[in-house]
Amino acid sequence: MVRESTGENINFEEKLWQTADKLRNNMDAAEYKHVVLGLIFLKYISDAFEEKYTELKEDEWADPEDQDEYLAENIFWVPPEARWEYLQNNAKRPIIGRLVDDAMAAIERDNSTLKGVLPKNYAREALDKQRLGELIDLIGTIGLGDRENRSRDVLGRVYEYFLGRFADAEGKRGGQFYTPRSIVRVLTEMIEPYHGRVYDPCCGSGGMFVQSEKFIEAHGGRVDDIAVYGQESNQTTWRLCKMNLAIRGIDGNIQWGDSFHDDRHRDLKADFILSNPPFNDSDWKGDQLADDSRWQFGRPPKGNANFAWVQHYIHHLSPTGIAGFVLANGSMSSNTAGEGKIRKSIVEADLVDCMIALPGQLFYNTGIPACLWFVTRDKQNNKFRDRRGEVLFIDAREMGFLRDRTHRELTDEEIKQIADTYHAWRGEDVGFTYKDVPGFCKSANIEEIAKHDHILTPGRYVGFAEEEEEDEPFEEKMERLTTQLAEQFRESRELEERIRENLKGIGYEL
Repeated sequence: MVRESTGENINFEEKLWQTADKLRNNMDAAEYKHVVLGLIFLKYISDAFEEKYTELKEDEWADPEDQDEYLAENIFWVPPEARWEYLQNNAKRPIIGRLVDDAMAAIERDNSTLKGVLPKNYAREALDKQRLGELIDLIGTIGLGDRENRSRDVLGRVYEYFLGRFADAEGKRGGQFYTPRSIVRVLTEMIEPYHGRVYDPCCGSGGMFVQSEKFIEAHGGRVDDIAVYGQESNQTTWRLCKMNLAIRGIDGNIQWGDSFHDDRHRDLKADFILSNPPFNDSDWKGDQLADDSRWQFGRPPKGNANFAWVQHYIHHLSPTGIAGFVLANGSMSSNTAGEGKIRKSIVEADLVDCMIALPGQLFYNTGIPACLWFVTRDKQNNKFRDRRGEVLFIDAREMGFLRDRTHRELTDEEIKQIADTYHAWRGEDVGFTYKDVPGFCKSANIEEIAKHDHILTPGRYVGFAEEEEEDEPFEEKMERLTTQLAEQFRESRELEERIRENLKGIGYEL
């Protein structure tokens, strides 16, 4: 029997990824992710089932084949032909692809919440069955779904890590299903979704919901206190989301469809909205929605959906709701096709609470600079201070570190600094009193914003960071610098002479 590794292993997600990636061979990452993530999901629910099955077998009054025993504990029923042990025992057979497809179909048949969710194309000719068998053996070495590993969120870590690495491998396409974790953390830490309805109308693989759950657990709350609502227009991404939430036990109402043209949560008024819509989407078919009731602040341009999303979010906010979402920087300043007028109307309606300029290179799918918007319907509610007529601007463009040559991440300390600044500004007790910091944050009133033509770019308001005054007198500094420069000139001449000698030695003179 192969010994199963657990989440205690150092960097086990990376090791697992490296091995799985080798097995990918020439398969496109966009296709391979469904192969791998589907098997990880299958292993997880099979482990959870087997643990409960063993427990019931030892109870003389229980029937391990009674599906209700599993449903009562939110465990998926796994029929015999879908259990991991059966598949692993047959992993070397040429028919393993068909067996996996049959397993997925059987699980969907017996678990209505998974109907239409699981991938069922493992038998296709293009998928190398030997490599599929090796992948099953690899995933079989990881304990994913037993109680011990569920408590450490091993599967969640593997699933989230793989989503990120597949996004990396797919480049621009990756952003369609994955929002970088540090961005999602900023949004959740800012709006604090403790209790109520959480909504994302373009939810991708469900990262906003997963991070909301993590936020609640980290702050000692109860996950049952939130209700999750989402919609995703891409069917394969919708499936990823359904699996992602299922393995974490999040019972979400996640619909497949276009939120603009087929809003499946038409009557929803959410307490919290977290979202990362497609940037500058020109193909949203806005001409078909010219007189839509959501366009309270003006008709969005046909060639750009940014302010269609903003107004969609506002439309779905409860009377005390708050929304945090990502948009391209152009949304803060554009006057194209009436966007400036829409932005002005939203500002004058006193809905904008905070604007954050983000550093570059945070996203997988675009090099377009991005920002975070926070809008709320109630700036005078009892939870926080009355901040009517005020907007907080935060310039975080200089934050973050390069994780690799192309991607930047925000540190835990930076995320905390941003969130604490906002919370202090709106009157929460975070250990310090809010004050403007030149170059970083500024609280501006609507009159001041009007003077800037309702442009919401933080750099216009926060100004420049104060430079530290130098203690060194000018004359002493110049003497020190000229001495250093003279020494560098001398070293340069010595280096030049050595190069000439070396060239002369091989027959080349300058």
